[in-house]
Amino acid sequence: MNALTSSSSMNSVSPRSHERESLDDPAEVPPSKKLKATNDQETILPPSHSLLGTTPPQQDENGSIIRLMESDVGISEYISKNVPKIGGIIKQRFTDFLVYEVDQDNNVVHVKSLGIPLPPARNAMNVEKTLSEFNTDLLETTREGATEKAPSSALKTPWPDFFTTRLAPFLCAEKIEDVKQMFLEGPDPPFVSDAGWAGRPASEVNSRTVSNSPVTEENVESRKEDESKKGGGKRGRGRGGRGGGGRSGKPVREDHRRVISDPIVSKQTRTSFHQIVRELFDGKLESETEVSEPADIGDGSPIVIRWARRGSGGGGGRGGTRNERAPRGTYPPYIHFTLQKTNRDTQDALQYLARTLHVPVKDLSTAGTKDKRGVTVQRVALRRGAKTVEDVWNLANGRERGVRIADLIYRRAALELGMLKGNAFVITLRNVRVDSIETLDNAMNSIKKHGFINYYGMQRFGTAAIPTHSIGLALLKSDWHLAVSLILRPRPGEHPDVLAARRAAERCILESYKKQHGDTRNALGALSTIPRNLRLMYVHAYQSYVWNAIVSERIKTWGADKPVPGDLVLESGTDGQVDVGDDMDGEASTQPGVTLAIPEEPSIGRKNNRKPWQPPRVKTLTEEDIEKYSIFDVVMPLPGNDVAFPGGALGKKYREYLIRDGLDPDNFQRRQRDYTLSGSYRNILHLPKEISWSVLRYTDPDVPLAQSDEDQLLGYDPPAPALDGRFLALQIRLILGTAAYATMALREVTKTDTSSHFQSSLTQASEDQRFKGANGEDLDQPMGGI
Repeated sequence: MNALTSSSSMNSVSPRSHERESLDDPAEVPPSKKLKATNDQETILPPSHSLLGTTPPQQDENGSIIRLMESDVGISEYISKNVPKIGGIIKQRFTDFLVYEVDQDNNVVHVKSLGIPLPPARNAMNVEKTLSEFNTDLLETTREGATEKAPSSALKTPWPDFFTTRLAPFLCAEKIEDVKQMFLEGPDPPFVSDAGWAGRPASEVNSRTVSNSPVTEENVESRKEDESKKGGGKRGRGRGGRGGGGRSGKPVREDHRRVISDPIVSKQTRTSFHQIVRELFDGKLESETEVSEPADIGDGSPIVIRWARRGSGGGGGRGGTRNERAPRGTYPPYIHFTLQKTNRDTQDALQYLARTLHVPVKDLSTAGTKDKRGVTVQRVALRRGAKTVEDVWNLANGRERGVRIADLIYRRAALELGMLKGNAFVITLRNVRVDSIETLDNAMNSIKKHGFINYYGMQRFGTAAIPTHSIGLALLKSDWHLAVSLILRPRPGEHPDVLAARRAAERCILESYKKQHGDTRNALGALSTIPRNLRLMYVHAYQSYVWNAIVSERIKTWGADKPVPGDLVLESGTDGQVDVGDDMDGEASTQPGVTLAIPEEPSIGRKNNRKPWQPPRVKTLTEEDIEKYSIFDVVMPLPGNDVAFPGGALGKKYREYLIRDGLDPDNFQRRQRDYTLSGSYRNILHLPKEISWSVLRYTDPDVPLAQSDEDQLLGYDPPAPALDGRFLALQIRLILGTAAYATMALREVTKTDTSSHFQSSLTQASEDQRFKGANGEDLDQPMGGI
């Protein structure tokens, strides 16, 4: 037998208790942190923990875990075992961990301006221009960093020849003619004689445009004059965008005219097309990517061109012509803005914004969550109601440290989980200990060439004494009372920030019991009052724990160099990695049943235009398949109904974990739909899209070595590393896809535990802490590092 088909090799799991001992080395952990684990105490960890081959963690008298290590959640292996360990501290300062979202156009999101946004001005274009500036495929710009203005609409000829020339690269001659006809017809659909039924709007005949009414350039201007005389700008029409015919009672005719391009594969080409439409027609015509019927992978997406929607119509609105600002009701329904947060998790920041903006938190959406400890930048969407960009900016900024919003713009749609390409990081490791620069370069080049094990990081499992995956297992086993007990159990020494976040779930449970007059029998009902995303966080943490454990078995037994028989790969036609888990380090999530960051409610204000989700197709490799695939093609399933297990002994080991925990590997259907798992797949290795590094020196650990966008815009002095500094720092710049934890990349370099309490203990014991405020004094003492 060979590879995964060899059961004997899989069942012989070597003990890894030495890992915990090495992490408790007296040189690295203060004496007060040394603890002795007891094996005779009942553990709150899943029973399958015994299969990990690691020492059970120390628990207090209440059964709470005092310190959760990487090995307790299945994280144990490394790719670059032949590269020596490089000592270093992760996230010593907040600015040592900078995260920038990468949007769907592959643009890294930065804070561009801290100034108050200016409202779109009313002009001769009226509301059409206000609306058309916010196409979903166009790059977002601010007032300060706006793109060049489109050519003036004051053209002597309604359709100059260069219109045709500039559209030619994107549309065939027939469709350019359709656009021309629609444009010359004007913003209102023409009436068509219908055998005595009086005038009615022309209906949409086919997917191109069109009205059957003849149009010539000569009659366009006279038609517009006639329309203006009929009162197109009266005040009473559709106050504030409420629709209908307004006070006049005059019905608003629907406009079904549109021109649809052929599918365009290149995102860059589609973006250029949008820009051309915007410039040529000065906002009168709008374009957007057609998503109602998604094309197959590789076929591209068509672009729809139509007259810009005018919201409330006319030119009235509340302000009439007396105000230079376009009426509120004519703005698109969403405001997108950039959020920079410092030392706050995404949910906490959104809850703060919801309070200050006086909106429910479900009106705010993101493409993914970001880690707490660090400075992170991402886009947020707000369902604005009657608020303007100025209202939102004034309410949200300057009230609390750690949250800054900027670069506000109106948009037509909210953000959804997974609407990003990844995250860019600037990470600074401090007090680096390495024997030579060559060793350091070898470690970094290993990640550049071979990637890293795509583990779910420690953030996935919480930092409290009750791991989130233990609660998740209780929920999957329908043990509602145990789940409530674990959530309500006290956590000695818990950080106040963590305590406040956990109490959100506690409060829901206790308030439910209060309404039941102290009757605690309905534990399921009490749990259902917890926001859905928090409940699912527990369940998906258990999935992540099992995935980590099985991947460690795979790497430990067969290495990380190449596929072996029994491995799973996605079949041709499946679009890349299909699980994109939570975004705590920088990820997002798109598939049902496997994600951590799931909205509290179904997509608010969004049309569900996607095809029904289909389980991805996978192939179990045989000996003949090995040469056709690389190790980066190999995936591992997360538990669920719609996944296949690896072949041979590894699949048996996977089932053993689930059975040991009291679960049926072939049935994740639950009476409570929220806890029914579809499962998904995740690549076992991740290769950075970009990576570079540099070596810096410093003395004072409080001196920043990287700068946030906000500090840069506020004019603070840029970081100034000390060339003759006492200590060594390694600054890494990398871009990861939507399913990777940066901390898991760093552990390949440092080969130390990445749990927050362990890194905190390293910081407290670090030699550079003695030089706070030193500013380079006493430089005659020996320097650390190389």
